[in-house]
Amino acid sequence: MASPSSHKKVLLVCLGNICRSPMAEGLLRHLAAQRGLHIETDSAGTGSGHIGEAPDPRAQAEMRKHGMDIGDLRARRLVRADLERFDLLLAMDHHNMADMLKLAPSPALAGKVRLMLDWSPGHAGGDVPDPWYGGSADFAEVFRLLEEAVGALVDELAHDI
Repeated sequence: MASPSSHKKVLLVCLGNICRSPMAEGLLRHLAAQRGLHIETDSAGTGSGHIGEAPDPRAQAEMRKHGMDIGDLRARRLVRADLERFDLLLAMDHHNMADMLKLAPSPALAGKVRLMLDWSPGHAGGDVPDPWYGGSADFAEVFRLLEEAVGALVDELAHDI
């Protein structure tokens, strides 16, 4: 196992922190555990409309279909200190990324902010669509996109740890 000084800290960020970012966090926790990697995870939202809430029931249902429970997660708002605390902050879309970059007090900290789909072959630079107004098929599509991107991220992090 990696020593505490060599583990990575990754924050996943969307708007409300009840759909995409907790799904991404659940996937990252799951895949890191499968690989025996010590990756500290958390998720946050750029908005404050759902602080303290559990992930959307549709997000939880989609994750359970794949053997992952994210019911322990609670929404919180992104804060400036997150830019200092985490090694990598992953935005689910360009709008979230722009909001995150507004909080960055320096170019070095802004450099930690990236798009989640930058790890997804064929989708680099793209947005993970917000499934909140959709149905179960939208959550399934978000899972598919996140599974691909998070899998590639874990592969990269495994080489860095």
